[in-house]
Amino acid sequence: MFSRHRRALGTVTAVALLLATTACTSNTGSGTAMAAPDGEPAPVRTATTPNIVYVLVDDLSKNLVQHMPNVVALQKEGTTFSNYAVTDSLCCPSRASILTGQFPHNTGIFKNHGSDGGFKLFHSKGKEKSTFATDLQAAGYRTAFLGKYLNEYQPRNPLGTGPYTPPGWDYWVAGGNAYDNFDYSLNENGTVTKYGTAPGDYLTDVLSAKASAFITSTAATGKPFMMEVATYAPHSPYTPAPRDAASFPGLKAPRTAAYDKLPSPAPQWLANHTPLTKKEKAATDADFRKRVQSVQSIDRMIGSLRATLTTAGVAGDTIVVFNSDNGYHLGEYRMASGKQTAYDTDVNVPLVVAGPGVQAGKTVDALVENIDLRATFADLAGSSAPADADGRSIKPLLAGEVPDQWRTVQLIEHRDPAADPLDPDYQVDKRNIPPAYDAIRTATFTYVEYVDGTREYYDRTTDPDQLRNLGPTLKPERIAELHAALRGLATCVGAAACATAGRAIS
Repeated sequence: MFSRHRRALGTVTAVALLLATTACTSNTGSGTAMAAPDGEPAPVRTATTPNIVYVLVDDLSKNLVQHMPNVVALQKEGTTFSNYAVTDSLCCPSRASILTGQFPHNTGIFKNHGSDGGFKLFHSKGKEKSTFATDLQAAGYRTAFLGKYLNEYQPRNPLGTGPYTPPGWDYWVAGGNAYDNFDYSLNENGTVTKYGTAPGDYLTDVLSAKASAFITSTAATGKPFMMEVATYAPHSPYTPAPRDAASFPGLKAPRTAAYDKLPSPAPQWLANHTPLTKKEKAATDADFRKRVQSVQSIDRMIGSLRATLTTAGVAGDTIVVFNSDNGYHLGEYRMASGKQTAYDTDVNVPLVVAGPGVQAGKTVDALVENIDLRATFADLAGSSAPADADGRSIKPLLAGEVPDQWRTVQLIEHRDPAADPLDPDYQVDKRNIPPAYDAIRTATFTYVEYVDGTREYYDRTTDPDQLRNLGPTLKPERIAELHAALRGLATCVGAAACATAGRAIS
């Protein structure tokens, strides 16, 4: 097994070295047209059509960023969005929104699998035919995907017809349930490759090497490229690379104001949570330490990819985006570990962007959601997302401009997932899974309506940890106002309608 990996890694390394040599002997500077491999002129690389490297990580909460020096460096060189939120704090719905630029009520993807979620539904609804990948491919970009796609996707036979690559992707390396980061398979452009348990098989490192090779080879053609690298880390079981397994000894989960505390009054589903036991606190500490360990490989990958961009001569022409599909709680609100809530621990996640045309060292507090990424990528490529995409381009925000009528409210939609032990987000303790809800989040407050009729309202200007639930004190006219705004957003279709839905709320 180890010798097989060494042969595979050796092949990748040899290819990368060959490609790097080719790049060094060719003029690949910005704006220089080169011959494509088939002899046809390649599109000209210009500053107005930057390459895009999108790193999407799994379940990464904001409190991990401080332990990632390359991400911190990216923040200093670029722009951080402090009010970025996901449309659902669950893997598959969030990723579906990123790909399509649509809210869950328009993708129809609310869960990780089954009748209202997962890859098979996404595929059967034809959603793969129109994504940011198809947008950029149509705009002349070479596109690549590496890592975790959508829940239920399997590299070998996801649709019963053999290895499958979705539309829009020129280069495809995708796994299935590879959360252990060892002993997994990858669909590598139609060929399924098995990886084992040797240190060199650690998945994030494998993805990093392949991503660097893609950058090098594509940069040598002069053609613009868009690459998504979607890691499985730091999703549970939070497996770190072997070289990081003993790092950060004694590190504990942050004891924030919300740690082991309930909101007052707590919503019905959370109210019966008792204080965390000593054993549960020890478990949150161990989990947080492993999560910090597991993101070290991601951080090194970001450093490596940026170094590869520099070596290939395209760093100045490349936008780098760092992002997470959802956040994570560990001990907050007396919940041991998980996500799926509307609290900021779970929905307010990192979005960092650096590159040409992006302000350096800036923090933007405009309300941005994952539905905006598709429109942004298309805009950067000199194209546009289709009218049925719900999001808007944040390209002006990257340059320090605030577009007219920018959104003042974000929508979060969540459905109680089925209790399937095969779901990677399955939680043994069902008390930690909220019932279905819709929520709105503004710059100042969060409002939640649960299917059981209960409500939460938090004024985050005076209560950033969301511990004083003002929901029961709201007057009927205020509830009606909030409900109307929520319904308007939860039924909107398309960027124009969704940009104005809920705008009147304050």
